[in-house]
Amino acid sequence: MTRAAKGKDITRREAVTAAAALTGAALAGLPQAEAQRAWNAGEVVHLLPAANQDSMLLKASFRRAQRGPVNLVVNGAAHPGVPTDAERRYWAFRVRGLAPGREYQLRLLAGERALCDAWPLRTLPAPDAQVPSFRFLSYTCAGGDPAMRAPGGEESFRTMEVRHRLLARAMSFAPQGVIANGDQVYWDQTTLLQSRNEQIARTARELYDRYGMFDRNQPVLGTSNEAIIKRIGEAQIATLYGTRLRSVPTWFVADDHDYFEDDEAEERFVTFPPDQFSMQAKRAVQRLFYPEFLPDPTRSQGLAGVQEDGLGTAFGTMRIGRLLEALIYDCGGHLSLKGPVATLVPPEAEEWLMRRTRATDTAQLLHVPGTPPGWSAGKWREWYPDIVETAATRIGPDGTVINDWGASAGAGGRLSTSAPKHFWQPGWHAQHQRIMAAMTAMRGRPAAMLSGDLHATGAISLTRSGEVDMSANPVNVVLAGTLASSTATWASFARGTAPLVPSSLTAQVLDPVVERNGFAIVDVTPEKMVFRLFGWREPQTLEDIDRLQPHATLEIGR
Repeated sequence: MTRAAKGKDITRREAVTAAAALTGAALAGLPQAEAQRAWNAGEVVHLLPAANQDSMLLKASFRRAQRGPVNLVVNGAAHPGVPTDAERRYWAFRVRGLAPGREYQLRLLAGERALCDAWPLRTLPAPDAQVPSFRFLSYTCAGGDPAMRAPGGEESFRTMEVRHRLLARAMSFAPQGVIANGDQVYWDQTTLLQSRNEQIARTARELYDRYGMFDRNQPVLGTSNEAIIKRIGEAQIATLYGTRLRSVPTWFVADDHDYFEDDEAEERFVTFPPDQFSMQAKRAVQRLFYPEFLPDPTRSQGLAGVQEDGLGTAFGTMRIGRLLEALIYDCGGHLSLKGPVATLVPPEAEEWLMRRTRATDTAQLLHVPGTPPGWSAGKWREWYPDIVETAATRIGPDGTVINDWGASAGAGGRLSTSAPKHFWQPGWHAQHQRIMAAMTAMRGRPAAMLSGDLHATGAISLTRSGEVDMSANPVNVVLAGTLASSTATWASFARGTAPLVPSSLTAQVLDPVVERNGFAIVDVTPEKMVFRLFGWREPQTLEDIDRLQPHATLEIGR
């Protein structure tokens, strides 16, 4: 059963809980901003942790190079860090052999010198633990340099003040985990620098020249490219998060822009799968700034993107005892272009998704794909064949439709299947159908997906996808909302239409899609998942962010 309630206020219990916790830290009773200031970050610029039932992984950067060893001290036991850059300002810390569901006190030490105040971090419950509830935060598209502008001067990405306020409001609800779903950075190469719109190409070149232009013939790390990567990540990731999430386990999903490209195909180029440089650039940002996925006993170590140390770069699991399993998957970095057997998710990863969808060892299951089902904006790398008919639509030499998004944009577009989409792969939709069929076939658990990418908030309940009848157990799809998107990155501006439901789908609208900034707070119990959707956009004021209430509350029950 699914129910949508507009404008529902938080309960008194939730308000008390939020007021008493700052990202799980022992700073009860202080407002978040005051408590954040009370914690001394010292030498630390940014700090992002991951955790599972028995281990932790932290990524950190410091104000100056650390020439000697740096240890992460966990409840008195020292664990040596590993520098991840040539300058020794960026470090990774991995801790194994911890007890599940336990809070640990962490310290960062250079020799005997404390680099910041101590802070707490909790491991996740054991896979067989009975967990009564879990709350997490999710959003998409948090990246983007505020200095980026469209050729007409339109804002591409929100200021850091807007993003910090949104994140602070989200954290005031004391989530126990964070899923940042795709587009942690925006620094597109081919699609901007070779745009058919010379104004876009010139604007990108001018901005990129100020940072430094990549040498694509050189490795990313250990060359002049490393300094550029760090400037990009510092402006878009480190400045956004700082140490705000130090006590909350995080899961970072990659999407197209994380590979330093938009997902486009035309006569001159096809941007995915990523070439060697794009893959290196994505992994360099991940290596320096945010945690990879920790191993999970139900996820094969043979999946694409698994490194020698067992950490995953593309596919992850948020497992909360016997309460929840969230399957997190990158739909761009390992896609294939094989026509009817093409996939957005490699076959071995699809097998993992299917196996875990059919498993019954958690009360709730959630799919978290980087590319959202349920909607289309006519983009090339989508599950659906739909095109958008706008002034930018043209017929290519092979008779397929190409949308030169940089050449023309504006409102008024509509979805259509009247002509084939240029270089779109029918196997992508076939994989979509297999995933949908597996989800609707679940018995005793609701089918739900949480996604991002489309720079909007909204929710639908899918009852049919082509020949797949899902009416017995509809697949509920939620768009979490974006922290950073602004005027020039709304789909209606860049692509001619806001996200629309493709023609092959039958759907009930639970919350209408609206292009606005926001986030989702998700509360999970054995009986249901409750998604609270928050949204903000002008003419609302900046101060309104600080008191945002959910514009929709969706209860998806067993």
